[in-house]
Amino acid sequence: MATSRCVHRLGWVLGLALGTTGCGHFVARQIAQSPNVYPAWLSPTPRVELAYENIFLTNFPAHFAQVGPPPARLRYRVVEPADYQCVVSSTNWLRDDHPNFQFTFRAKVPGTNNTWTAAPRGTVMLLHGYGVGEFALAPWALRLAQEGWRCVLLDLRGHGRSTGRQIYYGIQEAHDLSQLLAELDRNGKLSPPVHAFGDSYGAALALRWKMQEPRVAGVIAISPYASLSNAILNICREYADWTPEWMLRAGVKQLPAVLHVAPGELDPATWLARTPVKALFIAGENDRVVPLTELRALSQIAASGSQLLVVPQATHEALPYHFERLVPPVLDWLKHECNSGPAN
Repeated sequence: MATSRCVHRLGWVLGLALGTTGCGHFVARQIAQSPNVYPAWLSPTPRVELAYENIFLTNFPAHFAQVGPPPARLRYRVVEPADYQCVVSSTNWLRDDHPNFQFTFRAKVPGTNNTWTAAPRGTVMLLHGYGVGEFALAPWALRLAQEGWRCVLLDLRGHGRSTGRQIYYGIQEAHDLSQLLAELDRNGKLSPPVHAFGDSYGAALALRWKMQEPRVAGVIAISPYASLSNAILNICREYADWTPEWMLRAGVKQLPAVLHVAPGELDPATWLARTPVKALFIAGENDRVVPLTELRALSQIAASGSQLLVVPQATHEALPYHFERLVPPVLDWLKHECNSGPAN
């Protein structure tokens, strides 16, 4: 049975309007609140749907890892290399002058053994965007596993079936991922080199993780924001343009204090300039959350050897699923970084 899964649930956007006060500290706490505590009815109407069989995920057992402090329990699944025969088709339409998409994925699950089943090329950690979960990158897990990569799908802290009272926009999540790597290693499920593949919020996390984790050999970053505050404002303009911008700005200003970090430490542009890392950056030409000019500037302060791939007409929400344009360069990047090994 095919299931449609909506991409980019942004419940806190509407949650802001339900508060009894517009003070910056209150708004900041909403922005830091775990997305999985918001009821589904708070979510704006999605513009991207994924359709695939439930067996896509249920064929791969769920595991849980304890991380922290602060404590959280992460759900993850390991997708082993095999021939899954993964294919994608898509359709699109306009609704209220906004492009909408449905991407349908078909695969043979369980897959049959292939050349890499017994000896994976490496491990790819798949880091989803804000407000969704492991399902959002499940098609990528099967497609990359088909090419020999052991893939790890997970619900990040405060997302999906993982726990955690709040999220930290990469500050704590990078430590969570390193602890998960340790668990995979103990269980014999870590095949070097390790690559971080992230989308949006997950892409910003992948860049930060690479900055502090020497076991990460390479990064694929799909539309990472350079400035968290800009991304939040752009999301609200897209999905909730009735939200007072002054209220959002007040919340964003207080967010570093709520998360106990220095101003600027939530912005990849700040710490990437300080500690550049190499990455394959992927941008959408029609991305209104992370505009092409912003992502181009971010890629220019990254380490030497970084690349920027622009997908024509792609929106922020649909960008990760343009497989026909993304799969060849992603595979080339993984192969190159596999040979070059971990280095900034």
